Amino acid sequence: MRWAILGTGFISHTVIDAIDRSESSTVEVVAGRSAERLADFASQYGVASTTTNFDEVLSNPSVDVVYVGLPNHQHHEIAVAAAAAGKAVLSEKSLTTTMATAHQLVDGVAKHGTFFVEGLMYLAHPLLTRFVEVLLDGRLGALRSVRGSYAANIAHLVNPEGKGTIYNLGCYPVSLLHLVIQTMGGHDSFACRTTHGGGNISKVDGNVVDAALTVHFESGVLASLQSSDSYGNGSEFAVGGDNGVLRFDTNPWLPVAGPNVMTWTPFDGDPETIVVDATEDAFGYQISMVERNVREGRTQAERPSPRLADSIEIMEMLTEWESLCREGSTA
Repeated sequence: MRWAILGTGFISHTVIDAIDRSESSTVEVVAGRSAERLADFASQYGVASTTTNFDEVLSNPSVDVVYVGLPNHQHHEIAVAAAAAGKAVLSEKSLTTTMATAHQLVDGVAKHGTFFVEGLMYLAHPLLTRFVEVLLDGRLGALRSVRGSYAANIAHLVNPEGKGTIYNLGCYPVSLLHLVIQTMGGHDSFACRTTHGGGNISKVDGNVVDAALTVHFESGVLASLQSSDSYGNGSEFAVGGDNGVLRFDTNPWLPVAGPNVMTWTPFDGDPETIVVDATEDAFGYQISMVERNVREGRTQAERPSPRLADSIEIMEMLTEWESLCREGSTA
């Protein structure tokens, strides 16, 4: 499977590493805005072809799959153009930065009937498959609570057009909350909610840098999420039920090749350590997931990876969260 890489930022380096590890994929061309950065990128990974012309990439008959590693406010235009050119598309998270552009993207790729998936790479890892199995095996009893947070001091490194921590990091706990609620409550359960939130706004670029959200679902489930890209380096995620708590001991959003660990702690009984020993990291499994779906002729991924409707529901909560932060922000 022949790939085009759009963008030469940090995340594109990570994705091309994963493509290089696959026996079923090669990188045909890398495209970006800077000829100098393209030359360095191509030299590092042994890519023969580079261009600053994205249209040239999309019209290239030797390209099967386009990876969109551009800033997220640019995703919708290039993803739809790639789909119109008949290419499969893997586009980085977050889907976009507004609901208007999110719908443009989803409607556009659906119209053209090619494969598309949002790059929430962790959802393709076996750790998340096992997580869903545990959610469904009955041990939790009724779902009661979800708690998640993700923090990393990266605000000074990311493109300010990406609109801050909610779209950079908050998309991870939101998407995992979405998977939990959908898995245990059914496909319509995520939309039935009320939310409250707040945050701090950067004086440098006007983006949300610290954010907190509480959610009351119609089912009675309570969730609390936090995200920050102004300090810290850590993750937490736990799911509570009538019978106990399931939590991740390792980072659920950066599952690794090797042991990934969850702990089930019943309220009455001894804790159980659940280890998922994987042969690849999340990016490697994401590439395999795209290869498999394209090979089998699908236009969308299978759960736990996000389908188009899932990506829209995740975006609805992200944009709602941003709005709540701005309404009650501390600058």
